[in-house]
Amino acid sequence: MEICISNELIHLRNDRISYVMGISDEGFVTHLYFGKRLESLNTVNIYRRFGLPESGKITLSGCQLDPSLNGLLLDRVPQEYPSFGLGDNRQGSLTVMQEDGTTTVDLRYVSAIVTEEKPKLSGLPATFGTNKTLLLTLFDALLQLEVELRYTIFDDCDAIARSAVLRNKGKQRLVITNAMSLSLDMPDANYDLLTLSGAWAREREWVRRPLVFGEQSVSTNYGASGHTTSPFLALLTPGTTETQGEVYAASLVYSGNFYAGVEVDRFRKARVRMGLNKDGFAWQLAGGDTFCTPEAVLVYSAHGLDGMSRQFHCICTNHLVRGQYAKAPRPILLNNWEATYFNFNEEKLLKIAQTAADVGIELFVLDDGWFGHRDNDTSSLGDWTTDLRKLPDGLPALSKKIHAMGLKFGLWFEPEMISPDSDLFRTHPDWCIHIDGRPNVESRHQLVLDLSRPEVCQHMYNAVARMLTDAKIDYVKWDMNRNFTCIGSSYLRRDQQMELPHRYMLGLYSVLERLTHDFPHVLFESCAGGGGRFDMGMLHYMPQTWCSDNTDALCRCEIQYDTSLIFPPFAMGAHVSAVPNHQTGRITPISTRGKVAMSGCFGYELDLNKLSADELEEVRKQIRFVKAHRMILLYGDFHRLLSPWEGKDTAWMAVSPDQKQAIFVLVRSHATAYEMPPLVKLQGLHPAFVYKIQETGECYTGAELMQFGLCCPLPDGDVASVSYVLEAVTEGEDQ
Repeated sequence: MEICISNELIHLRNDRISYVMGISDEGFVTHLYFGKRLESLNTVNIYRRFGLPESGKITLSGCQLDPSLNGLLLDRVPQEYPSFGLGDNRQGSLTVMQEDGTTTVDLRYVSAIVTEEKPKLSGLPATFGTNKTLLLTLFDALLQLEVELRYTIFDDCDAIARSAVLRNKGKQRLVITNAMSLSLDMPDANYDLLTLSGAWAREREWVRRPLVFGEQSVSTNYGASGHTTSPFLALLTPGTTETQGEVYAASLVYSGNFYAGVEVDRFRKARVRMGLNKDGFAWQLAGGDTFCTPEAVLVYSAHGLDGMSRQFHCICTNHLVRGQYAKAPRPILLNNWEATYFNFNEEKLLKIAQTAADVGIELFVLDDGWFGHRDNDTSSLGDWTTDLRKLPDGLPALSKKIHAMGLKFGLWFEPEMISPDSDLFRTHPDWCIHIDGRPNVESRHQLVLDLSRPEVCQHMYNAVARMLTDAKIDYVKWDMNRNFTCIGSSYLRRDQQMELPHRYMLGLYSVLERLTHDFPHVLFESCAGGGGRFDMGMLHYMPQTWCSDNTDALCRCEIQYDTSLIFPPFAMGAHVSAVPNHQTGRITPISTRGKVAMSGCFGYELDLNKLSADELEEVRKQIRFVKAHRMILLYGDFHRLLSPWEGKDTAWMAVSPDQKQAIFVLVRSHATAYEMPPLVKLQGLHPAFVYKIQETGECYTGAELMQFGLCCPLPDGDVASVSYVLEAVTEGEDQ
């Protein structure tokens, strides 16, 4: 891993990738290359491709251009951080308004230095590690605006982490109206664009389409990264599959309003941009102030989507998740939500918990309904005190009884919300996000707390911290069930109102930083109406996220398959729930429900006392299996094998780092008469090892399993499944 700086070139590289920039005579920083490692680079070829002077002499005037390439020079320059107003008519990365109302920004190169330790990104989640970071400083002399572009390269991942820090070095007040985290100019546009979109209960659906002229993007502007889109995109060379083809992908370490898009210009070149959504955003930057963009992680894969996912999984595992649950086993839990909803008392909970302890579950989680006077979703959010009607001895007493069974105890919160029917709202009606003079727009009978207010953040911290302490909580499910409306704050000045969504996220991150620091033993799981805020920002504080409120096994095959493009299994909350499924009405075998859920943070969401004796025995079997293999299931090298979007079969596998053990799962959506068993080519095995399948006793070489495949007979019926444990019984020569 090295960062080389010369008079004209800056080259970041590790053993596998290179990222190269150029510096022109007039101080423009150009993007020259990102991809497989290069030892050297002849820039003539690149400048020729962009229709620029082959000498690299890039100036605002005086250049002799090919007359057929009309227009201004910067409209063709592949720039590192393009700004608005100098003649580049493509979408830019930075727009700043000065006091006279003009918005042109002219950034020129000042310096480039390398740090051995990655600087922290103030107030924001970010990757970490002892990795070299390039600090590239640009300056606009008229605005007295300094922009520090940060590039961190990792030795164990084919990734570059990028962010920008803006500093007002002058006296006039500037207004930032657009500030991207990364921009990447590609030499052509011959790619497919892959994004993840969807809805509640259909999170992160795979969307792939060829790039066309103009702008193609995904974004959100309602306060959270959202069910409908994810802060991720990838460019795929045509024909790219799981194992073949080049992929350039980026994911934002942020949980609020974002933009991720690609613009194809008139010369058929693509510009990728990712960062804060400029729609509804404006940030006041007074003299001496600093503004940081969220971090974006840019990865390259020469080995298809599987290679891309390995890089993202490496980032999540080694450079994003912190605390004692990083790289640690996760407890098998039972959540009471679908078992009882709001209709419970202490006796009912203890009965479910006792059965959970008897079958080997390790954590009992009490979901919504334990506080205030909450018999449904119409009241009490914000009143985080125990409902003594349901729990007459109080929550600490219940916790003590649960712990006495040998179980850990977890609790559901929705701390970012407030119910109009709550003591908190009656006392502080101005604490919600609202616009004076307009009626509050409720969703799920609730409003959103204004986390731009320091006193609201302090109240939220105090309420959660008190319950974690008094009731000896081991796990928190942190929910967020609605998005922003009537976006206004009675705390902020009128010229700061468009800062509210980002200030909200900064307030939330500050509370999460305090809680995770002060309660390091607590396992936090993020949730937002299911998987509505599944992003790298939340993962920095909470090492797992509830994938979706849709727990149907077939739907989860799609949701978890697509989520794995970015996130490893240890990040995905996955539960076995009751049938008929509460979201789809589908009836699936409990064995299939278990196999799908074990490819994540495993748990149950049902009343165990309503299961038959055979079903309870299956539960015990599943729990024994997960306990024996959970480190591979959670932290092994994960490979997607068959896509649910391309047929009726879904298959995946996890392989131990030493390649001596693997776990394979196959799920078939529906049965077909007179059909041969599926043949699945495995991945990630050592070709020279001989593997024994524990369930059948059969032995095959890794090469055979990967090149010919594994024939997998399935049980009769719809939603059938099979899983195998593969153990290396002999080790051959390296191949």
